[in-house]
Amino acid sequence: MAAPPDPAPARDPHVPVLLRPLIAAVSPVEGVWIDGTFGAGGYARGLIAAGAARVIGIDRDPLAHEMAAGWIGGVPGIELRLGTFSDMDELAGEAVDGVVLDLGVSSMQLDRAERGFSFQKDGPLDMRMSQDGESAADLVNTADESVLADILYLYGEERASRRIARAIVEARKAEAITTTLRLAEIVSKCLPRPKFGESHPATRSFQALRIAVNAEFDQLAEGLSAAERALKPGGRLAVVTFHSLEDRIVKRFLQQASGAEPAANRYAPATQKAEARFTLLSKKAIGPDAEEMGANPRARSAKLRVAERTAAPARPADPVSLGLPRLAQKGRR
Repeated sequence: MAAPPDPAPARDPHVPVLLRPLIAAVSPVEGVWIDGTFGAGGYARGLIAAGAARVIGIDRDPLAHEMAAGWIGGVPGIELRLGTFSDMDELAGEAVDGVVLDLGVSSMQLDRAERGFSFQKDGPLDMRMSQDGESAADLVNTADESVLADILYLYGEERASRRIARAIVEARKAEAITTTLRLAEIVSKCLPRPKFGESHPATRSFQALRIAVNAEFDQLAEGLSAAERALKPGGRLAVVTFHSLEDRIVKRFLQQASGAEPAANRYAPATQKAEARFTLLSKKAIGPDAEEMGANPRARSAKLRVAERTAAPARPADPVSLGLPRLAQKGRR
């Protein structure tokens, strides 16, 4: 028997994380799929190679559309639409057999200094995935100190959030903070020098600001509900996350939607379970193997969760029960 086509072409510089275990978990791959976080198109091409008839790619970043223009015409079956995955059911316009979401920032965004996502190269402090609306510089230079501290703590799990927020406010009094390296320097001075193998001191702060600028947690909750609405009975949902906050939201959503969440505890009475809208295909998150971690360092923190849609009516996700971090206010100085 001939070997199946490789779902991760070697020519692709942006290697999709956990693609092979994802394809294995959702097989057989057939029919129409949505790649709700299209990026460089690695998952979409992998799905086509694995047997999907069509893949509807969705991305809110105009850069993804510009980059795809040079190759998408040579890969039959892939369509690309501008928008957010929270609207995927409307953008697709049809029921689908599968949905793939690769959350967080893409390598093509990190690699471009002018996008302002990374502290590895100097660039404007931007971080906007859709390239419109409020930038990270706007937020850093106008938000109240308490709001900045809450963003850093709730969205980045940064323990030194208050110290960093105070330093940002003091620094912007002298001059507006407009570049990635200046912000990274301010943050780094608030934290101990990292030991060998530890992440850059600004990692959590940059993550938090990116999540706030792009309303990523709200988008995730709405996107999971949109996927539920878009999927046919028997359709597969696969979500790849890169940090604990994202994974917690996805895990809770699938637990609630599958009826796997405990129905009661010692402080609350048992409640009647609603009909399950998903069946879990992986009880635990799937991580990268040693080979993938060696070939793609970005995969180190990745987790994959997979579920199958039932015929039960879709229900909207409840952000509170999913544990979405909430800011008390959005004050400006």
